[in-house]
Amino acid sequence: LIVAGLAIAAPWIATHNPININPLQRMKPPSAEHYFGTDALGRDVFSRVVWGGRVSLVVAIVVAVIATAAGVVLGLLAGFVRWADAIIMRIMDGMMAIPDILLAIALMAVIRASLTTVIIAIAIPQVPRVVRLVRSLALTLREQLYVEAAHAVGTRLPVILRRHVLPNMVTPLVVQATFIAATAVLTEAVLSFLGVGVPAQVPSWGNMMADARNYVAVAFYTILYPGILLAITVLAINLMGDGLRDALDPRLTNQR
Repeated sequence: LIVAGLAIAAPWIATHNPININPLQRMKPPSAEHYFGTDALGRDVFSRVVWGGRVSLVVAIVVAVIATAAGVVLGLLAGFVRWADAIIMRIMDGMMAIPDILLAIALMAVIRASLTTVIIAIAIPQVPRVVRLVRSLALTLREQLYVEAAHAVGTRLPVILRRHVLPNMVTPLVVQATFIAATAVLTEAVLSFLGVGVPAQVPSWGNMMADARNYVAVAFYTILYPGILLAITVLAINLMGDGLRDALDPRLTNQR
């Protein structure tokens, strides 16, 4: 919540323009004027950190929504339409054979760099995981008596999916979405660090760490603060996913 609050309030709490270059202020240590110091180009690190949080949170939320939505549609098709199962799952298996970061870099290499491109490049490798989860749940749910009874009375498949199947998938999908969000934050930082993420002029934690890696010995704070915010954000999202799993799983609730 703190990180999200900082990102949302960035236009009001950032003390300087995050892209303004001021060579006379380069490598200044943390002070009352520059809370986190300045980088090699004289840009205010605090302002860039809070604005960079916006990029990370937007990527996390949008990637989680896109990957989950696409995975639900494909997973339900694979679970309930038998002829589509083999086709969809072989494609998903092929995508999972390629490491996520390599697939994202390949996509970034053929598409013009932008925030939208980064989101697409990160979301596509996450889809197969959701598809496999939804398919496994669908294979179990379609054998339940209430689903078979709905089929027996002539209920159409879309209605069965909406009324009986999707409500029983909400809990695992919410938990999976939080882990996708955490992965998206980390992957965006890696892509930006490698120089194939968001454009260099856009403040991003990955860009900041990439720019600061050559100056660690003389200005360690330029890489310290974006690194701390990145680690805290990923850890917080993962802990939120664990908490949601414990809170939404009735079996764990009954044990408590």
